[in-house]
Amino acid sequence: MSFSPQSKVWIYQSNRAFTNDEVSAIQQKLDDFTSQWKAHGHQLKATAQIRHQFFIVFIVDEASAGVTGCSIDASVRIIKDIEQTYNVDLFDRFNIAYKIDGKVIVTNKEDFETLVNIKTVGPKTIVFNNLVQNLEEFETKWETPFEQSWHSKVFAHLL
Repeated sequence: MSFSPQSKVWIYQSNRAFTNDEVSAIQQKLDDFTSQWKAHGHQLKATAQIRHQFFIVFIVDEASAGVTGCSIDASVRIIKDIEQTYNVDLFDRFNIAYKIDGKVIVTNKEDFETLVNIKTVGPKTIVFNNLVQNLEEFETKWETPFEQSWHSKVFAHLL
């Protein structure tokens, strides 16, 4: 299934990595959800993926049917169900994800600030911009060097 570059994207980041068994079970739950995800009775052209064992990514191409408040609420309910079932936090926006040697690490804002301060995280460190809005941004700006991300503005006083 191909999606327009302007397709809407929502990213939920876990506070811990999902196990391989959890990824399989959660992906099945997400597939079941997106296959019947509707907005005002119209089937949404949607998919959901788990990336790097930390991120749940919803993509909706609104060319055929647009998302509504009710359909967004339905996706939030499935995310809250996953949180409860797997004892994870998918809504803490103060957790920050970055990559070191190809490995994704999620930490809280204070620890991330320390890592920037001691130069463990530097200008070229890949960070995850979960604020991307559409598929084009997701594909080009989700994984981005620290120096090109919003993170560098928030932590500029440490550079």
